[in-house]
Order: sequence, then structure tokens, then C-alpha cells
Amino acid sequence: MPLPLAEPLTDTLRDFGKPRINRAPSPTLAIALPWLLVMLGSLSPVFPIVSSAALVPPFGFILLVAWQQLRPGLFPVWAGLPLGLFDDLYSGQPFGSAVLLWSASMIALDLLEVRFPWRGVELNWLAASGIVTLYIVLAAQLADLAGGNSSLLHMLPQIVLSILVYPIAARLVGAFDRFRLIPIRKF
Repeated sequence: MPLPLAEPLTDTLRDFGKPRINRAPSPTLAIALPWLLVMLGSLSPVFPIVSSAALVPPFGFILLVAWQQLRPGLFPVWAGLPLGLFDDLYSGQPFGSAVLLWSASMIALDLLEVRFPWRGVELNWLAASGIVTLYIVLAAQLADLAGGNSSLLHMLPQIVLSILVYPIAARLVGAFDRFRLIPIRKF
């Protein structure tokens, strides 16, 4: 004989996620939240962090990669252009470098999704590590073309920190993904 509390809990778990009467996710929130979160991450160079070398990871780019790996069809392939343009305004990189690199990364992530549609955490972390590392190195090379002076040794702490921050960013993106799909009251 089942416990009296077990049956209502089972019914609640069985009905979790099913559409309810007069409840649906907000389309505005579901579409706008990922874009706003990536744009907020692109504002990270404005944070008051004092360092003698590049240390702050490119949070906007890391969040874009995390969103693209969690929800592959959420951002269109052309999303790298406007989001990269917004990042260029705040990153201090030569104008157009993030547009180029973010657009190329969106294409690469789309090709990765086609090639490996079922990935685990390890493969996602490995792919994100490779893409973020390549992004940081290529962004530094583009800055060098515009008159900058960087070496791989100076970029190493930023690369390591970016690789270590990615799982935290992926968890944050997962939490925001659950939040944006919460059923709210329809009027």
C-alpha cells in the first residue's frame, strides 16, 4: 500500500512541464533573454578590474558559445554580426574583429552541431575550450595588426581562466534557460 504523501507527489512530478490552462512561456522573454544576457556579458570590459595584462575572459563570447551549445537553434547563424558589433563597441578591440570572429564561431558551432548532434558535457567543454582559445589568440593577432603588442605568454592566464569559467557560464545559461521558459499567466 503506497504512502498517502507519495501519490500526490507522483502526480505533481508527472504533470511537471505539461501545458496548463491559461499558462504559457512569454514569447518576448523567451526570445529577448538570451540576446540580453550575451550583451550584458559583452559589457565585462567596463567592470572596474585593474590588471597589468589581459585577464578578464570574454564573457559575452563565452555566454554566446554556451547558449549555442545548450540551445543550438536559438540564435540564427547571422547572430554573430549584431552581437559582435555590440561587443566591438565595449571590448577595445579593432572595430569589426568581434563581428568577424563571432560570425565565424557561429558557423563553426553550427557545423559542430551537424557533425555531433549528441554531445556530452566533456565534448561541449572541449569544443568551447578550443573555440574560446582560438578566439582569444585571433583577437590578439587582429589587435596586433592594428598596432597592438601581445604575446602568447601574456594571453595564457586569460585563456586558462576562460576555460575554467566556461562550466560556470554553462550552468548560468541553463538556469536562465529554465527561467525564460517558465509558464506565466496569459491574459
